[in-house]
Amino acid sequence: MQDRNFDNLAEKFSQNIYGTTKAFMRQAILWDELEAILLTLGTDPLCVLDAGGGLGRISRGLAQRGHQILLCDLSGEILRRARQHAEAQGVSDHMQFRQIGAQQVGEHLDTPVDLVLFHAVLEWVAEPEKALQALFDALRPGGVMLLMFFNRNSLVFRNLTLGNFGYLRVNMVKQKKRSLSPDFPRDPEDVYRWLTACGFEIEQRTGVRVFSDYMKAPPADGGGDASILEMERRYCRQESFLSLGRYIHVTARKPGQKDEL
Repeated sequence: MQDRNFDNLAEKFSQNIYGTTKAFMRQAILWDELEAILLTLGTDPLCVLDAGGGLGRISRGLAQRGHQILLCDLSGEILRRARQHAEAQGVSDHMQFRQIGAQQVGEHLDTPVDLVLFHAVLEWVAEPEKALQALFDALRPGGVMLLMFFNRNSLVFRNLTLGNFGYLRVNMVKQKKRSLSPDFPRDPEDVYRWLTACGFEIEQRTGVRVFSDYMKAPPADGGGDASILEMERRYCRQESFLSLGRYIHVTARKPGQKDEL
């Protein structure tokens, strides 16, 4: 098995992942989580690794604040577009781009980083535990990884509500190789176990799109996306809603060095 490369789907990826209401909800919740963790990492510019960073939307926002970014991705075409966006926004001086997988990041870092972003990548990685260990090793003690992964439980629930029982009976085996449906939807308990085995301390879990993907009609109050986001924010950190999120976002910290006796 190999990690997924989006070279042949770059245009579809750009439109389907970033140009939708779903993307708006996802970005809003991600920024909520990011703003909270930035407060714990001090006021100096951070060294940030965006592993599998795609077009770099989050990275560009951090670069605009003066943080230094290394964005890596397997897709050369995606990186080309990410670089163009960075240049258009005037933040390319704060960003570097490398065509590598998460497992190779240690070979391209002079010093450990303060913050790792690993958003919507784990579900495309053939050897997730190796990738997570590599990112743990890339962090300085006390540094943080923000991980977002596609939640297998949400996929099961969605197919239950649609009555797709035949698909569930074959264990949701993916049929279309070129689709943007993830290759490896992740069981949250597996992910939490992998993180702990690496040495991470899980500080926060948040659901991303805990109900909006299941909606069949727009909000009755007429508030549109703003109303949906209001409710997503209200319920995204509460169980059982959290565990039904299309994605689950995890804040995981590498323990700091203990003082010597």
